[in-house]
Amino acid sequence: MLSYTIIAGLTLHLPQVGDLEQTSRNLFFHVPMWFTMYLMMFISVVASILYIAKEKTELDSWAKESAITGIAFGIMGLLTGMIWSRVTWGQLLPDTDPAAWWSWDPKQTGALAAIIMYLAYFVLRNSIQEETKRAKLAAIYNIFAAISLLPLTLIIPRILGGLHPGGEEGSPVFNTQDISAHYRIVFYPAIIGFMCLALWITEIRVRLFLIHQKLTEQDESYATEYSNPIT
Repeated sequence: MLSYTIIAGLTLHLPQVGDLEQTSRNLFFHVPMWFTMYLMMFISVVASILYIAKEKTELDSWAKESAITGIAFGIMGLLTGMIWSRVTWGQLLPDTDPAAWWSWDPKQTGALAAIIMYLAYFVLRNSIQEETKRAKLAAIYNIFAAISLLPLTLIIPRILGGLHPGGEEGSPVFNTQDISAHYRIVFYPAIIGFMCLALWITEIRVRLFLIHQKLTEQDESYATEYSNPIT
């Protein structure tokens, strides 16, 4: 699906959307990044809630790794959005002008605030050494961060409007003028493809963590066994 997204997204003949011209193809990359981030943050907070209930290390690992993957896609969403902002809203400004890349649109600003909030989640994790205490505090913070994610990126931009599609109507979604059926045949596979990629990456990272944990426990067991003079 990602191969199809890249090839069709860059080569398929598409109708022009407003004044976007060929930059409208960024729809297949910029927007799916955010859908993927929402999915990974949802998985992260569910894993955190389950960890509070069951206190299994694997659940904490899923919460952490899902958040890492979600942040990665969120940052890519910001970067692709900045490029799109440059050629759409800041095309008359020089590259050295920060306003050419960042217009302080409510959705832009809310997305940045959400990412900073999740970066604080990792700062919290790295500041606590004791494993169980770290996992519990991180799980509680993760719940509050997830609760704040939707207002920052969907609800507040809907109230304030902005430059994004639907901003004037107070709607965060695309309308028929923003995306046609020609775009949907690439847009929907792009969303599914990037989500699957994120899940695959997260699963690999969790498996690596569990393998590392198992090897560490074996090393500690061997060290304890052979340090005993009797054995």
